[in-house]
Amino acid sequence: MTERPDAAPAPTEGGLDEILALKKAKVAELKSRGVDAYPARPPKRSHTCAQAAALCAGLETGTHGTQSLDCAGRLVRYRDQGKTIFADLRDFSGRIQLYIKKDAVGEQIFNLVKKDVHAGDFLAVSGAVMKTKTGEPTIAVSSVILLSKSLRPLPDKFHGLKDVDFRYRNRHLDLIASPETLEKFAQRSKIITAMRSVMERRCYVEVETPILLSQAGGASARPFSTHHNALDQDMVLRIATELYLKRLIVGGFDKVYEIGRIFRNEGIDTRHNPEFTMMESYEAYSDYNGMAELFEELVGSAAEAIGVSEVDYGGKKISVKPPFKREYLPELWKKYCGAPIEDILQGKGFDRKGLLALASKIGAPAGEKTPSAKVFERIFDARILEHCEQMTFVFDHPTAITPLAKLKAGSQGIVERFEAFCAGQEYANAYSELNDPEDQRDRLVEQARQRKEEGDQEADVLDSDFVEAMEAGMPPMGGMGVGIDRLVMLLTGQTSIRDVILFPTLKREELP
Repeated sequence: MTERPDAAPAPTEGGLDEILALKKAKVAELKSRGVDAYPARPPKRSHTCAQAAALCAGLETGTHGTQSLDCAGRLVRYRDQGKTIFADLRDFSGRIQLYIKKDAVGEQIFNLVKKDVHAGDFLAVSGAVMKTKTGEPTIAVSSVILLSKSLRPLPDKFHGLKDVDFRYRNRHLDLIASPETLEKFAQRSKIITAMRSVMERRCYVEVETPILLSQAGGASARPFSTHHNALDQDMVLRIATELYLKRLIVGGFDKVYEIGRIFRNEGIDTRHNPEFTMMESYEAYSDYNGMAELFEELVGSAAEAIGVSEVDYGGKKISVKPPFKREYLPELWKKYCGAPIEDILQGKGFDRKGLLALASKIGAPAGEKTPSAKVFERIFDARILEHCEQMTFVFDHPTAITPLAKLKAGSQGIVERFEAFCAGQEYANAYSELNDPEDQRDRLVEQARQRKEEGDQEADVLDSDFVEAMEAGMPPMGGMGVGIDRLVMLLTGQTSIRDVILFPTLKREELP
C-alpha cells in the first residue's frame, strides 16, 4: 500500500522551489492532455461531507446505500492499494472517506487520481454512501473531477505549525493543518450570531457608524491618525462608537447597537490587539441595571450556542451561566484597600495627593507624572481585581474616570457605572448615561484640563457636535460596550487574543 500523508514537514527554501516547479509542470502536462486543473464551472454539490457521513448512520457495516450524491472538498489523505484507492475528503463541515475503485470509475479517471492528484487538491466526487467493514462512513465513488490543483505542500501540526508566529502569519495554513483552529473560529461566528439574536429579540436596531472621524471620542485611548487627500484634512480612526450611537437615540431610535471594529494605537499583549471587535448598545429609558441584565442574557445565549456552561480558562474553572456576582466598588475599596474610597476623591475629581499616598502604601507606587486615572487603575488591579475570578459586576466608579455617566444619587464623586470582570480581564463596561448637556460639557472640559496638566496623551477631547446633539434633548438611557474578542477567548478557553482573531496585528517580518 502506498500512502500519501495529509501533510509533510515544511520544506527548505530550495526544496520548496523544486516542489513548486514540479507542481507547475504537472499543471502544464494536464493542460496538454486536455485536463483543466482549474475549471471555470464546478459541478453542483448536493451534500456536504458531514451530510454524506450522516447518511451512513443507518447502514449496516459492509453495506451500501442506494442514494447517489455529489460532494466536493480538499483531499487531505491518500492511500493507494493498487486497483483501489482510499482517500479522505474534507470541507468546512467535516471529513468523509472516499473509496475509488478502478472498475467503478474507469481507467482514465482512476489513472488521473492515481498519478495526478495529491493531498491538497480540491475534488468533486459522485457516488453512493457505504459503511466499510470497520464502520467508516464512505462514499463509493463513481466519478471524480479535479477542481483545483494545489501547488504548495500542506503543512502539518507536527512539523510546520509549532511556531506560533508562523501560525498567525499564515492563518490559512493553520486552518488547513488544525481542524481545532477551524472549529474555534466557527464557534466565534456562532457566538456573534447568538448575540445578534438576543438583540433582535429585544427589538434593538443594528446600525453602522463612521470609522473615519475628524476627532476621537467616547473613550480614553490614543487613536490612529491618517490624512484624507480629497478633503486635505487629518483624520483619526474611531476608538469607540458611543457618541454616534447616542445621537441616534437623540434622533428617535429607542434601542440601537453596533458590532464593529475599534482601533486604538496602544500596546500589544495577550489581551490587547490594536484593532478589535466591540459591541456597543444603547437603550432609552433604561440604566446600568438594565445593561447588567442584557449582559447576562448575551453571555448565557453565547455560551449555550457553543454548548458550554463552564470553561477551563488558564487552569481555572469559570462558570459562564448567569446570574453573575454583583459587587459595589466603594465596599470593595474599603475592604481591600483599608480606607473609604472618598479618601481619594475630591468633588468630581481625584484627590491626587491621597491617591498617590494610597498607591505607595499598598505597594503599587506611581510617579508624579503618572496620570491619576492610571494610578487608580494600578490600585484596583493590585487589590481588587484578583477577587473577581468568577464573572463579577463591579458597580459604582469614580466620576473622575467616567465623564459620560450619571452621578450616583447623593454623590458627586461616584457615577452609575459597572464593569464586568472575570479571570483578570474586563469584558463589559456600562453606564447609566449622562443626559445633562451642561454637566457633560463641564466634565469633559475639566477632565481634559486635568489630564493635560498631568501629561496624559489620552486626554479626552471635547466633542462640541456631540454636546450640541445632547442639547436637542436626550432621554435617560443605559449604554454598554462588550469586548467580543475577550468574550470569545473566555468561552473557547483561549488565553491569547491572537488565537481568536483570524489575522492579528503583527510586527513586520525582517527581510533577510
